[in-house]
Amino acid sequence: MRRREFIISAACATAWPLATRAQQAGKLYRVGFLWDSPAVWPDALASFDKGLRERGWIPGRNIVVEYRWAEGKFSRLDELAKELVELKVDVIIAPTSIYAGAAKRATTTIPIVFVSHADPIGSGHVASLARPGGNLTGLALMMTETNAKGLELLREVRPTLSRVAVIWDPATPSHGPGVKAIESRGRAMGLRIYAVAVRTLDELDGAFATIAEEKAQAVVVLSTPLFIGGAKKLAGLALKHELPTVFGPRAHAEVGGLLAYGPDRANLFYRAANFVDQILKGAKPADLPVQQPTVFELVVNLKTARAIGVTIPESILLRADEVIE
Repeated sequence: MRRREFIISAACATAWPLATRAQQAGKLYRVGFLWDSPAVWPDALASFDKGLRERGWIPGRNIVVEYRWAEGKFSRLDELAKELVELKVDVIIAPTSIYAGAAKRATTTIPIVFVSHADPIGSGHVASLARPGGNLTGLALMMTETNAKGLELLREVRPTLSRVAVIWDPATPSHGPGVKAIESRGRAMGLRIYAVAVRTLDELDGAFATIAEEKAQAVVVLSTPLFIGGAKKLAGLALKHELPTVFGPRAHAEVGGLLAYGPDRANLFYRAANFVDQILKGAKPADLPVQQPTVFELVVNLKTARAIGVTIPESILLRADEVIE
């Protein structure tokens, strides 16, 4: 849907802080939200909504959220970001690096809050975590570090591991530095890293065929909306080729991926509401330090492990937040 507008669900009848009422009285603020679709991390929107309501932002009284959904058509992101700018929204939520990049191209003045950016420094979206410096700030996944942890998990699953493939998307700004970080960590671990670029889901079959030809023994899949949309296909191809694979978002393990390790996305969206609150009360993005995850999840799919003939070590099972049977 090209211009669907979603207004935050009605708040419970709780007391609205007096100071907030006085400060915000008489103005309806607009928050732009640039994303793929409501189906991506469905609990994220509810968490963001909860975070806003707890800070006194009441739908229809002092705030409205203008949603723009790409729905898998990432070539439209620049157009959708421009729509939000033309609406003169007070702040834009752009969850990951690909959305943050589109929003940044559309405006250098409207504050932009990213929520799960894989590498805001490496992509050039902020100058530093402590002093972002421009009109962007928010919460970073620091995926370069968690991807390196993914390599360690794969080594635990397959101790004789020597060749690992990395599936990445060149259109995702954080993936370039992400691949470099994995290559660096791989060298330190004595692993040979083989990077495979995938730009569309139609390229996945060929990518896995190439990975098999290169005799890779495991796969790391970098997180991006494109791959989340293709989670079932990725899990099926990894199963077909009997390749232990580690992903970021837990949704991948829930549909058949072997391992998922990364931050709790719902928690990040809940915390993003605090950035919106501060900005609407006058804070500048340049002065709001980028925050990092505090809650991480490790999900293991034992059904997939049995299907590809690998044994998950007790050391991983004891650390897992969820084990799918």
